[in-house]
Formats: sequence, structure tokens, C-alpha cells
Amino acid sequence: MEIKSIGVVGAGQMGAGIAQVGAAAGLAVFVHDISEILIQKGLDGIRKGLDKLVSKEKLKEAEAAQMVARLHKAPRLEDLARVDLVVEAATEREGLKLELFGKLDQLCARDTILATNTSSIPITRIAAATKRPDQVIGMHFMNPVPVMKLVEIIRGLVTSDETTQVTVALAERMGKTCVHANDFPGFIINRILMPMINEAAFALYEGVAKPEDIDTGMKLGTNQPMGPLALADLIGLDTCLAILEVLHKGMGDSKYRPCPLLRQYVDAGWLGKKTGRGFHRYGE
Repeated sequence: MEIKSIGVVGAGQMGAGIAQVGAAAGLAVFVHDISEILIQKGLDGIRKGLDKLVSKEKLKEAEAAQMVARLHKAPRLEDLARVDLVVEAATEREGLKLELFGKLDQLCARDTILATNTSSIPITRIAAATKRPDQVIGMHFMNPVPVMKLVEIIRGLVTSDETTQVTVALAERMGKTCVHANDFPGFIINRILMPMINEAAFALYEGVAKPEDIDTGMKLGTNQPMGPLALADLIGLDTCLAILEVLHKGMGDSKYRPCPLLRQYVDAGWLGKKTGRGFHRYGE
């Protein structure tokens, strides 16, 4: 099966990034969100990013125009009915994802593959919300999607070999390298990454050091491009908390217990870069 068109559910940072790399790969991309305002905001962000690449001579103007022409608004979920593959990139809430997959299963053609960009929720559980569990798969992109080369491929209990092969081929067409993970909470990346971020939050909570010193220490001491607290701000503290809660519940191990400071910041609405305040301050 060759993928010629994809639907993206969610026009936020991750969804817009997935839409962009899909358009760059020559696919017709249909972007859905809960309002046309959010869809337009996502598409405007893509255009702004492409304009920057053109101005830096990293992308030809004609190529950028072709990519934009492949992007289409899908105000109704029904507008995704005839695409070859749907990538769900909605908020990391299990109830929302189960509801979406139930609806997509009813609306989409029988041979449409349903992929989720979830960073922690079990694929088998999401697949069980459909009548096509063999065609449900995890396709976890890294943030920012146009820059990061990795896609984590996660099979559910009954995901078919064909679904996996088609999804891997699509990711590679998008210029990505795939790693394969079994269906455990957090998969590979977040099972390792989130405890590090959580421990950095505990170091701040317990007064070990200031945020700037924690991040600088990890950057220069372990050769990471970004400190763990700054990375958490980029990901979104609400997303980090949601992933840690899935890990804690799924593993039943106290080492995944979310730091109280992380929970308090989320309660305060300090979600990171997207709100201007997280472990660090952003903007004016």
C-alpha cells in the first residue's frame, strides 16, 4: 500500500510539524482541529517557518509554494474520511484519544491506517477503541518535527506486519529514521527522558541549584544540546506531567512519581514556552 494522502488531527506544535514534513514528502495533507481558527494558526506557523527557510536560502521559493499548496484545511473530522493514513496529534489525554479513534474508525475507509503520536499511552488500549486494531500503530515524532530525525514506531498487541511496514516506509519518506519499541508505558524515549526531567525538577524543588545552573550543568557536563528544565519547557510541563502520570500508573513504581513542583507549576498555568513561564521565563 502506497500512502498518497494523510490526515493530521491537531494543528498545534506537533501536528503542524507533522503536516509540514508530510507536505515536504509530496503528500496531500489534510489538517483538522476543533476550530478553523486553530487550523489557520497551525498553517500560518508552517508558512512562517518556510518563509524563514527561503530567506536563509535553505529552501527554494517554488518548493515552499508547492508544500503550501499540498496543505488543506479539514474543519470536520469527516473531511479525513478518504485519506490513506491519519496521524492523531491531539492533547496527551487518554479519554480524548480513545474518543477520537472511535470516531475515526467509523468515518475512515476500511483500509485507512490510524496512527497516534502519543508519547506514552499504550497503543493496544487505543486500538481497542476501534474495530481495526490491526491497523492502529504508534508513530511518535520528536519535537520540533521538521528538525528532529527520529520517529518511534510502536506496535500494539495485534498491529499487523503490513501496517508496520507501510508506516515505516512513510516515516522514511518523510526523511526520518525509525526505532521500534514494544508497547510499554513511555516506550523508549520518554521512559528514559522523563525520569531525567523529573529528577531535575526535584533538584530545583529541594533547593540543590537554580534552574539556570541545573541546565548549564547538564548541558556542559553531559554534552546535551539543551538542559532538562529548558527541554521540559519546550515540551510543555502539562505534557511532561501527563507522561509521568502514565508511567507511574502503568509501572506502579515510585521512581516515576511526578515532582510536586512540576504539578504545582501546571496547576498555576506555568506550562513552559507556550505560556511564557515554566521553569524559565520567556518573552517580556
